[in-house]
Amino acid sequence: MSSRELPAFIEGFGPVRPFQGLVQPPAQVTRAAARVCPAVAGRDKMLRDIEAAFDACNIGHGATLSFHHHLRNGDQVLNQVLAVAARRGLKDLRIAASSLFPVHAPLVEHMRSGVVSRLATAYVAGPVAVALSQGALTTPVVMQTHGGRARAIESGELHIDVAFIAAPAADRQGNLSGAQGPAACGPLGYAMVDVQYADRVVAVTDHVLPHPVCPIDISQEQVDFVVRVDSIGDPAGILSGSTRPTTEAVGLQIASTAAQVIRASGLLREGFSFQTGAGGVSLATSIYVKSLMIEGKVQGSFGAGGVTGYLVDMLEAGLFRTVFDVQCFDLKAVESYRTDRRHQAMSASLYANPHNRGPVVDQLDAMLLGAAEIDLDFNVNVTTGTDGIILGGSGGHADTAAGAKLALVATRLAATAGPKIVERVGCITTPGATIDAVVTEAGVAVHPSREDLRGRFRAAGLEVLGIEQLRARALSISNGAQLRAPDQKDTRIVGVVEYRDGSVIDVIRQSARASL
Repeated sequence: MSSRELPAFIEGFGPVRPFQGLVQPPAQVTRAAARVCPAVAGRDKMLRDIEAAFDACNIGHGATLSFHHHLRNGDQVLNQVLAVAARRGLKDLRIAASSLFPVHAPLVEHMRSGVVSRLATAYVAGPVAVALSQGALTTPVVMQTHGGRARAIESGELHIDVAFIAAPAADRQGNLSGAQGPAACGPLGYAMVDVQYADRVVAVTDHVLPHPVCPIDISQEQVDFVVRVDSIGDPAGILSGSTRPTTEAVGLQIASTAAQVIRASGLLREGFSFQTGAGGVSLATSIYVKSLMIEGKVQGSFGAGGVTGYLVDMLEAGLFRTVFDVQCFDLKAVESYRTDRRHQAMSASLYANPHNRGPVVDQLDAMLLGAAEIDLDFNVNVTTGTDGIILGGSGGHADTAAGAKLALVATRLAATAGPKIVERVGCITTPGATIDAVVTEAGVAVHPSREDLRGRFRAAGLEVLGIEQLRARALSISNGAQLRAPDQKDTRIVGVVEYRDGSVIDVIRQSARASL
């Protein structure tokens, strides 16, 4: 059950189906029918520009346009498309972007001018996140998980009128590759779902190759039109955020302990499967896990997720038989995807959709997660800061926590804003029932449902503490500071946080510290 009081109806969103705890998926689901406009033999799919794509797709007021984020903070396609929409005087568009980054700052003005009135995404950072927290959008942003977004598209809950696909390379028939071209970004895992269910699909590329492109990530029967532009973006922006392991003593201590926790769990054995994020502690943990695998002569089955060069190193060392990659987090991963056939693409649906025939997250042994804060019920917040301003979102956080046999949160006890172990998180991103343990510099807290782990960890000589004890230590090193913005129960709802099954797990209210 959700620990939040949720309204029955939210203006601009609709009726609320509250999160009711972890439940089995339905015995059967029905996917939406896709509308397809068959190609005419001999007709060229190439259009002169994005403006022509709007005409060809008959994009009007209120349309839903989707975008992927494989170029991350280097993407320019969303900005180019919305600039055309604004020039044409379009209003009330819904943007279904898999993620949004600081580079998408022009979206703020489009929200304020009414060009965009609805937004759904799994992650948002930078000026757009601040503007959403201020209430710049006329309706609440819908914060999804990566798997939840795929589920919503496939079910028809999120119907896409036109998917604009930033394609690093394309041919004139619409075969697309993420491995070639000046803006090569790796697999196009998030876009793979969009192109299957969108009414129209427009590939936007800066690198046209002779037909057929090889290898193909998205094939021509899923693409209506191709537009060539000067640049789809800067691949250097793929490196946005931390993509280097921490070198700081406390972070290394946490990473070392996390690796020991994985070994003590008994899961670090032949066929081990593993995913970690791209943060400094996570990357350091992967290095420690690599050493333990070499020491124990363990070959894992697969590494997964958003892939970094550090996971590629483990693949190349023979520590995993394959890598499942939904997106690349750095250029070394892009190069690996281009050259190593063991480095496989996976769609966002294969990755994490809870309503398909078997998502990869359900085969994960260990998942290492971060946290902005975690509470005494093990609920995790990676959506808002202590000031109530949106700082990210689930991405695959809630999906992997639900699927992995061992979901670990690795975090410092405190940050500049105060303790990270709190009585009650400001926003629930990932429910505590899916978190198995919390690793800090002071020790490890184990979820009450995992007494088996508590015994294993103690037998391995690890410091096991209660979550309340970690909370007390976090308060002590923060001098009791708690800089959280007060609850604003009567303020406007600016965001709706969906769990991966589409239920509402929390809401985001307009921040008192983010006035317009």
